[in-house]
Amino acid sequence: MLSEIQDLEAKTLAPGFWDDRKGAEALFAKLNSLKDSYYPWKELIDSIAEMSELMEIYADEPNNPEEEAQIDEQIGALKDQYNQLKLKTLLDGKFDKNDCFLTIHAGAGGNEASDWANMLMRMYLRYCERNGFKSQVLDILEDEGGIKSATIKVSGPYSFGYLKGEAGVHRLVRISPFDSQKRRHTSFTSVYASPVIDDTIEIDLKPEDYRLDTYRAGGAGGQHVNKTDSAVRITHYATGIVVQCQNERSQVMNKDVAFKMLKSRLYEYYREEKEKEHQKDAIEKKEITWGSQIRSYVFQPYTMVKDHRTGVTVGNIQAVMDGEIGDFIEGYLQWAQKEE
Repeated sequence: MLSEIQDLEAKTLAPGFWDDRKGAEALFAKLNSLKDSYYPWKELIDSIAEMSELMEIYADEPNNPEEEAQIDEQIGALKDQYNQLKLKTLLDGKFDKNDCFLTIHAGAGGNEASDWANMLMRMYLRYCERNGFKSQVLDILEDEGGIKSATIKVSGPYSFGYLKGEAGVHRLVRISPFDSQKRRHTSFTSVYASPVIDDTIEIDLKPEDYRLDTYRAGGAGGQHVNKTDSAVRITHYATGIVVQCQNERSQVMNKDVAFKMLKSRLYEYYREEKEKEHQKDAIEKKEITWGSQIRSYVFQPYTMVKDHRTGVTVGNIQAVMDGEIGDFIEGYLQWAQKEE
């Protein structure tokens, strides 16, 4: 792999390399992918070798609790690094390295459902914050008690690969704070994940295929947001897919982002249609109903979060709602690989 990296780096220095811009960009993409696969593992192997030498040196010395604690800490860090790299080997999908659009829709149920959608949005925003991903709320439709829908763009290496398994219906079971009789309620919210794709992926989209509407944006953003029809909504006739963006400051920018969202959703839609016959519909958006959920979050009478595909179960529900969903992501990636 190292020799291939060196060969590609040599080609980038050749005269006229940028004459074929598309070819040059493809080569750089391949080069960066190889580097991303090779150098983190090399760094880990070198660190393990250094640790082995250090342990051999300390092995002949009297017991020193402080030094032992430092070594244990470094071994723990190396173990974490290994687990992260091992997990990344499961991210081999075509667009796993890409940024991600996450769209959240509240199911039926009034304030309870809207609150649940808002809780999930916060969970994903906290996950991004904890893991170094950049998050941007592109569109949000607020409702009494929470939100009806929201679209988040998550940016960072492999963000789609990590979050694609979150697509599906999420079920909440709790004693509703909106019910004066303190009865237990069940609510559903759907999450849809699609990769941010660049212009090299061609999606056939003609003006007669969609309707573009503009409207005044709502929510935070100052006076400018409410005085101009800067928000954009695009409806695709054939599929019924609707995307909208109101986060940017101008209609032109919102239109550009909305079209990227639509192309992303259309790519996933057509991919799923092709793969249904092979039973690989892993990122399918399901009906928001009982029995179709991928994960349940139970607050009462006990606390538990369980993924129904993988069987992964976590008892600390507050940590999960604060963005600690790594166990579920890892479980899904391992499960998906076995299902292939």
